[in-house]
Amino acid sequence: MVEHRRDPDQRPSPEALLEAARREERRSGRLKIFVGAAPGVGKTYEMLQQARARKQDGYDIVVGVVETHGRKETQALLDGLEIVPRKRLDYKGQWLEEMDLDAIIARRPQIALVDELAHANAPGSRHPKRYLDIEELLHRGIDVYTTVNVQHIESLNDVVAQITHVRVRETVPDSVFDRADAIELVDLTPDDLIERLKEGKVYVPKQAERALDHYFSPGNLTALRELALRRTAERVDEQLLTHMQAHAIPGPWAAGERILACVSEDPRAAGLVRYAKRLADRLHAPFTALYVETRRSLQWSEEQRDRVADTLRLAEAFGGEAITVPGGDRGIADDVIAFAQANNVT
Repeated sequence: MVEHRRDPDQRPSPEALLEAARREERRSGRLKIFVGAAPGVGKTYEMLQQARARKQDGYDIVVGVVETHGRKETQALLDGLEIVPRKRLDYKGQWLEEMDLDAIIARRPQIALVDELAHANAPGSRHPKRYLDIEELLHRGIDVYTTVNVQHIESLNDVVAQITHVRVRETVPDSVFDRADAIELVDLTPDDLIERLKEGKVYVPKQAERALDHYFSPGNLTALRELALRRTAERVDEQLLTHMQAHAIPGPWAAGERILACVSEDPRAAGLVRYAKRLADRLHAPFTALYVETRRSLQWSEEQRDRVADTLRLAEAFGGEAITVPGGDRGIADDVIAFAQANNVT
């Protein structure tokens, strides 16, 4: 048996500990998000299945709002779950129904099911967006299960519009997605989703044919699926890194690839960044350009300093991270290794 010895110099990251403390302070309820690449992949179905399993384990669960969209299989999963009646709002002579936030708070369940995270509430609601309703439930100590499609995440809105030629108006800030306690990807292949569409399990038949020709084309669905996979992987990777730093666990844990390019004033450094970018693209991995500042750099010419700055800017232009760290007494190699271990570079 190999005994793992922790480096005595390895200490928990203050930033990671602070972030963990902030998450605990920010709310007592826990948020779980079921993420999908497109409508119809089965997010609501999976959410209800897990809720029913929790109910069998003795958890107190209510349905705040669940949209079945006429799907019989999804509707059947609501049987036996307590549904909080929706609140009716009068808007310009029309009655609109929204989730009754106050009724759920008064009921105080352990878990509330709140479908469609990106939903915009009807005028007259306490909050303009449903994700704000969810934040209030979390603040009150109620766990929430919710669903969202990747196209509703704010930072991906432009990318999705380029892919599908459809701009989604209802979006959720990335901060809501990133502070979720659990993210679960509900995945379905494009062929299977298109088959479900043809069978009338996603949209009503009149809409199905038009949707197939536009939004639900195989190319669009493949691109959206990759976006969902990457965005979910990024969130999981952040959680892993924060856990490692908060518990002073030395890396790397090769759960996902991370590339580090060490640059200097050498003219070849720009080529190194370009290679790191190509490698990162092949591995679907993030990359970082690291410059270790030493006493020697104080004697550089202006041209050498500009060269390092240009190289770091090139890394940022390629979508990488550019970081400068002060050199220690142990030498550049040890500084690089320390950075790699602390940031889970593989």
